[in-house]
Amino acid sequence: MTPTLQQQKARSGKPLVIWRLTDGKPGHENQSLGLCLALARQLKVDRHDIPVGGRLGQLTQWLSGCFPPGRQLPSPDLILGAGHRTHVALLAARRAFGGRAVLIMKPSLPLSLFDLCVIPEHDGVTGDNVFVTRGVMNTISPCRSGAPAAKQPAGEVAPERGDASQALILLGGNSPHYIWRDEAVLEQLGAIVRQQPEVRFVLSDSRRTPAGCMDKMAALELANLTLIPWQQTGPGWVSGQLDLSRAVWVSEDSVSMVYEALTSGAMVGLITLEQQKTGRISRGVERLIEGGWVMPFRRWQETGALAVPPGRFNEADRCADWMVEQWLRKN
Repeated sequence: MTPTLQQQKARSGKPLVIWRLTDGKPGHENQSLGLCLALARQLKVDRHDIPVGGRLGQLTQWLSGCFPPGRQLPSPDLILGAGHRTHVALLAARRAFGGRAVLIMKPSLPLSLFDLCVIPEHDGVTGDNVFVTRGVMNTISPCRSGAPAAKQPAGEVAPERGDASQALILLGGNSPHYIWRDEAVLEQLGAIVRQQPEVRFVLSDSRRTPAGCMDKMAALELANLTLIPWQQTGPGWVSGQLDLSRAVWVSEDSVSMVYEALTSGAMVGLITLEQQKTGRISRGVERLIEGGWVMPFRRWQETGALAVPPGRFNEADRCADWMVEQWLRKN
């Protein structure tokens, strides 16, 4: 029986070598880093982050079979990248040094060029080398009081987490898919905070939140609401607050924050906005509502409480599980 890659690495004491190609966009890098961290929770990993250059240079490298950024690095077992700017660099690196090329997000090149494409289900892409995720992956890991939570079988209800006396509110803003109206958002926020006087709410906005919105919220003078402008938050602030909060409210335009809140294991409510157009983003949110993963504001008003998630939600871990099982343990 031929030893698997993982068995060979274990016998030699060598880690799994991952080259993570980065394009400088936080949203893209968050996804690839999330998958790397998920793999590192299962295996010994040696990760190297490599910024990609311009597309013309990448094309030259691919055609010539060279990848200069990798010359001083150990040969990769996996090469990961997210975003269109990493596509050709992935192929150039694999051609020059081998390994498996894993592309995150829907590619602009044919799927068949990559060993694996990790694509959100709202893009509607399927194929033999496609792993479909429910939304985008991220770096959040379900935890309570800073300790990682044990993995749960699919379908089991998530355990209690965070502090029931604290809730987090995360606001987005103007979006191509939703119409932001301060008055509608403030009405919902006021009801959420006033109807739960025993809960301490922490609220932060974002770069997209219209100017003056935070001043209007401050004018509500809600004693159990603390406002933290995004300029005062640093790296890791959101993940730290998610760890502390049993419930999280997110404006529905902030899709990546919705998935981060779900991944943390929190109960998630949606501050609803008027849809500007129906598309893959709004359809993804509707699927979460239908599946009981998130609760829109009006439904919360009817029930008086957010629902506990129907199971464990961690797409980076689920993808890492598949990769380990199919590639690293398969005989």
